[in-house]
Amino acid sequence: MNGKIYGDGAFRRETLQGSTIENTYAGALSFMRRRYTRDLAGVDVVVSGVPLDLATTFRPGARLGPAAIRAASVQLAELNLFPWGFDPFDDLAVIDYGDCWFDAHQPWTIRETIKQHALDIIINSNAKMLTFGGDHFITYPLLQAHAEKYGKPLSLLHFDAHCDTWPDDAPESLNHGTMFYKAIKDGLINPHTSAQVGIRTWNSDFMGMNMLFAPWVNENGIEATVKRIYDIIGNHPVYITFDIDCLDPAFAPGTGTPVPGGLNSHTALGIIRALGNLNIVGMDVVEVSPAYDNAEITAIAAAHVAADMLCLMRNKKVAGML
Repeated sequence: MNGKIYGDGAFRRETLQGSTIENTYAGALSFMRRRYTRDLAGVDVVVSGVPLDLATTFRPGARLGPAAIRAASVQLAELNLFPWGFDPFDDLAVIDYGDCWFDAHQPWTIRETIKQHALDIIINSNAKMLTFGGDHFITYPLLQAHAEKYGKPLSLLHFDAHCDTWPDDAPESLNHGTMFYKAIKDGLINPHTSAQVGIRTWNSDFMGMNMLFAPWVNENGIEATVKRIYDIIGNHPVYITFDIDCLDPAFAPGTGTPVPGGLNSHTALGIIRALGNLNIVGMDVVEVSPAYDNAEITAIAAAHVAADMLCLMRNKKVAGML
């Protein structure tokens, strides 16, 4: 049939680039129908899931987030992406690596397992990671791995309703509200060249992080927010982490700790789409909890955030900057 592959490109496509013809309602649910493989040769971006929700402080369920984001990505694989006007996979080699396996019944092993999962990818290749959570704790071992490759401290661009810098000096704790406290204490991130966007919960000590609170973002808009991000981060190597509860619950009800007064999807996507000149070393989208979702609103939003992140990487590759 004209040499094209029709259906199940996730395991039938032999090449890393290009897209296949799929029925949106059927087929293997890799992210945006990318090929399932663990062969890293020639790969630009590795998509991977970390289905952990043992670190949640309220509603569990984010362990089902990676599967929900993949399922919500089917329409994104159908047409050239808006507003970009291109298929990123014509130029960008992206694979779906599958999920990080860890033993949920031995929680003290989880952090090191996630770190090693990331190291196996980024140390053995030139690929960037786009990781799906899972709860937000997963970003801590991912930062450990990225700091090992790119050097520390990294900058952090953190989209969230919560600052996640509440004190926690227990070395083995799993807590999705304290991991950036640990990351700063461990020297993994430099708070002075890091920004937290959309925050609308209080902490008596924000540990020197640059705070772009949700009311400020909503009042000042996309352009001012993007300018502030660039002023803070500059050309420092930056890890971008997007907690879906950065969005107001009207736009992302399917999450573990929803907080009113957040960003709408237009604002969040507008900011993400303007970040192409940052020196991005890694990315994640976390805290999708589909059991609390309605009509896949949250998973669809997360899939769009992730797709826009891939478009940033595509443009970097085309410009010779990846």
